[in-house]
Amino acid sequence: MTSTVPAESKAPTTIAVAPVEVVSARAAGLAIPIAFVRAVRPRQWIKNLLVLAAPGAAGVLAKPDVPGRLLVTFVCFCALASSTYLLNDVHDRAEDSLHPRRRLRPIAAGELPVSLAVPAAVLLAAGGLAGAFLVRPWLGGVALAYLLLTGSYTLWLRSVAVADLAAVAGCFVLRALAGGVATSITVSRWFLLVTSFAALFVVAGKRYAELRDSDPAKLTRAALGEYSERYLRFVIGMAATVATTAYCLWAFQRSHHERLSWYELTVVPFVLWLLRYALLLERGEGEQPEDLLLRDRFLTVMSAAWVGLFVSGVYVFG
Repeated sequence: MTSTVPAESKAPTTIAVAPVEVVSARAAGLAIPIAFVRAVRPRQWIKNLLVLAAPGAAGVLAKPDVPGRLLVTFVCFCALASSTYLLNDVHDRAEDSLHPRRRLRPIAAGELPVSLAVPAAVLLAAGGLAGAFLVRPWLGGVALAYLLLTGSYTLWLRSVAVADLAAVAGCFVLRALAGGVATSITVSRWFLLVTSFAALFVVAGKRYAELRDSDPAKLTRAALGEYSERYLRFVIGMAATVATTAYCLWAFQRSHHERLSWYELTVVPFVLWLLRYALLLERGEGEQPEDLLLRDRFLTVMSAAWVGLFVSGVYVFG
């Protein structure tokens, strides 16, 4: 007996496979855009939400023109921040290449050419400044001060102990001030005091984490070598104390009732947030504050509790 096999079953099966050259070309075409997105550090744009702080505390977020102004301000400061990140990475590319983590940054790793990074930084800075001046001339002045401060930090202040802490903290304060300027809010001395020392708390914590994770013989930042863990713990404690004291004075002064108010209740999550953050610093975390804020559940819960109580005090029962 003979069996017959259908003719179509004898035909070889063919699978369309893209040539290796085509796949490589596509990957190469996307490599630089992906490297650029990483280099502008979109994860750190969360810091620019500080522009909401002053208008939020003043209770003006619901006014018709305020959300639009704040959105433009937020976008402008994201552009300005990304511009400074690019220029900083261009300036530090040789130093970053020696660091175990920063050597992976696109410019230090050679994934984003300097010839593209510098023009992109200039365009981002110009766009951010133009947008800020369109919102309000005074906001343009704050944006320009931010660029000058970050530029001074990259070229000089980062090498001067204590001045480097003040410069980075000052960038946080300028972000918070920008929101008030954009919406014509008079920023109180208490607001500036709390913002300044809360920022110093976070910045000193970042330096503390960097120092603990670094080999003293291989420190790549000049100012970092002048610090000790004991000194930075002192700065962290001092900054937390001043920030807490100023915040309590503001909250109790803001209350107009004899009974416990919503403003006074916000002190609880504020203090617990600082205590939790300090504990995480002692565990060796804090070198990347934006990641820590998004990753730690307790910090997230305390942040949400503070926002809920604060919004209730300002917009619901205020």
